[in-house]
Amino acid sequence: MRTNTIAPPSDDKRWRIVQATMRRHGFAPDALIEALHSAQEAFGYLDDDALRYVGKSLHLPLSRVYGVATFYNLFTLKPQGEHTCVVCMGTACYIKGGPDVLKAIEDAAGVRKGETTPDKKVSLLVARCLGACALAPAVVFDGEMDGQLAPGQAASRIKEWMGDGN
Repeated sequence: MRTNTIAPPSDDKRWRIVQATMRRHGFAPDALIEALHSAQEAFGYLDDDALRYVGKSLHLPLSRVYGVATFYNLFTLKPQGEHTCVVCMGTACYIKGGPDVLKAIEDAAGVRKGETTPDKKVSLLVARCLGACALAPAVVFDGEMDGQLAPGQAASRIKEWMGDGN
């Protein structure tokens, strides 16, 4: 079992959670995804400090850590808004109007996919597939799946979050 001699980037107590996860896995390189999950859960996103700390602790090059963090849609490198909206762009959702739903949400929020509104109210993300093809087009609003949405319905949800009424 390896031990960690790398000091956390700060005195923030949340680093203890990340350390405990890596310790539980023996600081093994194959604990990378679990350690990144732990860091994102603790801090809300993965910044450069988190990526470097996890990489050094698990004896992995930063390029590998960054590659994993950017490959999986569930990881984010930027702080997210108060609300998150994930639009599915898998084949079924795409064919059944996903691009129109995405455009309506972008227009309602005033941001493009991958962005967060300046007031930090809404983050808009896109997924390759949510695995809910029968609900196409599908959107996840704050972790709750909604499907067979018309563009106007999706835009209304965003406007409610932003305080713009129905």
